[in-house]
Amino acid sequence: MREIVQGFPQENLSISNRTLLSVVYHITVKLLAFLLIFALAGAPLEAQQLPDLGDASASVLSPTQEYRFGAAIMRQIRASPDFMGDPEVTDYLNRVGFALVANSPDPGGHFEFFAVNNAAINAFALPGGFIGVHSGLILSAQSESELVGVLGHETAHVTQRHIARMMAARKKTGMASLAAVAVAILAASVSPELSQAAIIAAQAAPLQSQLNYSRDHEREADRVGLQIVQKSNYDVHAIPMFFERLQRASRLYEGGAPSYLRTHPMTFERIADIQSRTRDVPFRQIPDSLEFQLVRARLVALDGRSADAVAKFTRRLDEKKHANELAARYGLVVAMLRADRLQPGDLETANGHVEALLREAGDDPMVLALAASLEIRAGRTQSGLESYRSALRSFPTRKSLIYGYATALLDSGQDQLAVQFLERSIMRTPPDFHMYELQARGYASLGEMLAQHRALAEASLVRGNLAAAIGQLRLAKQSGDGDFYDRSSVDARLRELMILDAELRQEE
Repeated sequence: MREIVQGFPQENLSISNRTLLSVVYHITVKLLAFLLIFALAGAPLEAQQLPDLGDASASVLSPTQEYRFGAAIMRQIRASPDFMGDPEVTDYLNRVGFALVANSPDPGGHFEFFAVNNAAINAFALPGGFIGVHSGLILSAQSESELVGVLGHETAHVTQRHIARMMAARKKTGMASLAAVAVAILAASVSPELSQAAIIAAQAAPLQSQLNYSRDHEREADRVGLQIVQKSNYDVHAIPMFFERLQRASRLYEGGAPSYLRTHPMTFERIADIQSRTRDVPFRQIPDSLEFQLVRARLVALDGRSADAVAKFTRRLDEKKHANELAARYGLVVAMLRADRLQPGDLETANGHVEALLREAGDDPMVLALAASLEIRAGRTQSGLESYRSALRSFPTRKSLIYGYATALLDSGQDQLAVQFLERSIMRTPPDFHMYELQARGYASLGEMLAQHRALAEASLVRGNLAAAIGQLRLAKQSGDGDFYDRSSVDARLRELMILDAELRQEE
């Protein structure tokens, strides 16, 4: 398999794609061992009963195994510089995504939505409910319903277990071919160009037909996705409009169709089928949410040089060439705050735009987080902290507010308050490595070494690095501080992780 990777035309890859190529290689090595276990075991693990599928997908991957496979891929993706950990973008995708999941055939399933910093118009579903969205897709969508339509389609791929079903259908081709298909799936999820190179380098051109979802899978994802989107009160008519626009745009692409069309082949028959399914649905004007507009502006503001983004938004506002004035004001301030140093005139300008945002959208968490961060940046620490506290009373689980408030407390020397606040936040939100890292910073300032290493252990565990987590707990044991309860807690956690490590090694 290393020969396959070495056979990629690397001189034509960007630095970003070389990083993704490394991701593909490392997960491939693990995947080959993963599949070999199934080949030698002779019998699959028991899978959950999914009578609506009526197929043999569990003979290759059970739902639990799908999740573990997807989690292994996610550990590699999170280590890539293209992974976008911006809390506002992530919160938005998960808010919209889970609204769709609630109306899907598997509302209780595991899902996680994340962003990839890539201009390609693409989205992808990984085993285990991990759904990636390229920034280019968010920016190219002309309405929120168009974006939601794609998310609904990807959600359907997960609920219908299409990857496991595709692998089950190809099992007869042998383990090597099955591994090659899985490698191509992963490569396509992050870069369609890499997937093409993988297939060519492996001299397995027929695998291209196995890479893309089958026509039946795509039609099923269209059907289920439309139902999800309609139940979620979005405009289903936006879906065929988006796909038609991609089809028209494909004629202008020098390298062929947009990325999404290469990983999700779109035919005129499919578009006609979607149009037929939506024909009897009454047209409704579904306005875009403000957060959709703000997230799009944020992506523009975070891209490239801050000075260029400032100039772009300033020009839009001066010439009144913007789709949403509030979003343009928001994007301008975000771009200004990226600068290393703000001039007095910049602060006055930023304050004016934030005041306008607060007048028009003072109950939006993205606006509140921006206002509080500007207060802190302007040196108005106490006012900024109070702004964060006020916003957190309404949005206690909002990641941008949690990060901003904790960082402001730490920067102002209020370490004890910071670690206590983070402890409460960790208890009411899903595990978050950044919260643990902020907590470790606070404990370090307080001189509490045991607690610092324990927090770093949890951060490593969330990142998927079990060995590093065990190492941090061992350092916690050697720290020499903490009371009997703290040391006992560390011992118990260390034993738990070592048992988990032994189980994983035995499986390998």
